[in-house]
Amino acid sequence: MSDFTSHFLSQIAATSPLEWVAVLLAIGYVLLAAKQNSWCWLCAFVSTAIYTWLFWQVTLPFQSALNFFYMIMAGYGYYQWSKGGTDSSETKPVRSWPLWIHVTIVPSLLIGAWLLTQAAASQFNSDYLLLDACINVLSVVTTFMVAHKVLQNWVYWFFINLASAYLYLQVGYALSACLFLGYVGFSLFGYYQWLLQWKGQNERERHTASLTETT
Repeated sequence: MSDFTSHFLSQIAATSPLEWVAVLLAIGYVLLAAKQNSWCWLCAFVSTAIYTWLFWQVTLPFQSALNFFYMIMAGYGYYQWSKGGTDSSETKPVRSWPLWIHVTIVPSLLIGAWLLTQAAASQFNSDYLLLDACINVLSVVTTFMVAHKVLQNWVYWFFINLASAYLYLQVGYALSACLFLGYVGFSLFGYYQWLLQWKGQNERERHTASLTETT
């Protein structure tokens, strides 16, 4: 057995009950979010409350702050989803942002993360502060994208989850690292589900427009 495998298994064996609960609820959040079930936000609230405390214990201040933010966003996301579409009986529609928005905001967010790192470097002794900050700022914006049902949020999560899995493995949270590797697959599933709805909306809009033109 390699040293890496041995170290990884020892981390899994040492996983605390709190981390297990956080991981299971986080899985519930992603599955329910992909299915557009509003109960996802309750799972998110409890899971992120646990992670807020866990990440503070291993000197990942931006991850801790991010999860506290997620707790607030769980309530905001539930509110947004509960509003539905133009008709109260409808599901809130999926929207798509044009490419230029993403080309603009991603570099801006990464620069912002670097500035955060410079400001916090004197207060926190961590080898992963820049990665911590990058994941933080990208995740904040992406969470707003989820709440407003922007299709491309799943593309952002794909890369955020890869980076998070690496970070958590480095600080000893191997189970959470496995969770976020799983999230990479969930992000593909979520994108597919939302893409189907977005295409369906466009088809209905074109059909309605054609009917209007013929009347």
